[in-house]
Amino acid sequence: MVVFLLRDEHLVPVERTLAAGRVVVTAAVESLLAGPTDEEARPAGGSQGLTSAIPAGTSLLGITISGAIADVNLSGRFATGGGSASMFARLAQVVYTVTQVPTVTGVTFRLDGRAVTTFSSEGIVLSRPSERADFRANLPPIFLERPAWGARVSSPVRLQGLANVFEAQFQAEIATADGTVIAHRAVTASCGTGCWGAFDTVLAYRLDRTQSGWVTVYDLSPRDGAREHVRSYPVMLTSSP
Repeated sequence: MVVFLLRDEHLVPVERTLAAGRVVVTAAVESLLAGPTDEEARPAGGSQGLTSAIPAGTSLLGITISGAIADVNLSGRFATGGGSASMFARLAQVVYTVTQVPTVTGVTFRLDGRAVTTFSSEGIVLSRPSERADFRANLPPIFLERPAWGARVSSPVRLQGLANVFEAQFQAEIATADGTVIAHRAVTASCGTGCWGAFDTVLAYRLDRTQSGWVTVYDLSPRDGAREHVRSYPVMLTSSP
């Protein structure tokens, strides 16, 4: 199970453990509303820690699913504080967290039981179920959805996500905690340079013991070859044969 938090105002999938017997969608949203843990909020790897645009104290009042649409009922606190960027970000966090369930493609919102068609004083129109594509502006240019931040991985590691970069090409690598690169490859998304394309690739590595490490994706500047659009997630690398 993952929840979607923020870094640099962009969505980041974060691995969370699901309590036995819990309904996945309900447990995921409740975990999302709890915000980042102290460890997740701590700067790491030269980058700032994770945050959330959802106001502390927001409560989940219920979720019902009909067909492919989830109706999420949150306390009124969800609509308080922040400007338009914060409002779009918190909606995106909920939509992406709920739609990780393959059968759910859209989300409608309620606040204290009342259906929401216009969200917050910013006047965000929610006249139809919200879908992931409505919040592409909240994604980084290279959006690595799998593996998630904090995931435990094994070789070969499967990398999946979306990218909107020059000529659809970017780089992916796996490194140990000390920065030693143990796997690298160039990746080509299905579309790029002004459009979002999907990617699905694998990186194989060799390690003789389980240890912490990083999965990183980045683009190379067409001007000077410098790294840009860098996204790094801490992971646990299991030993390989």
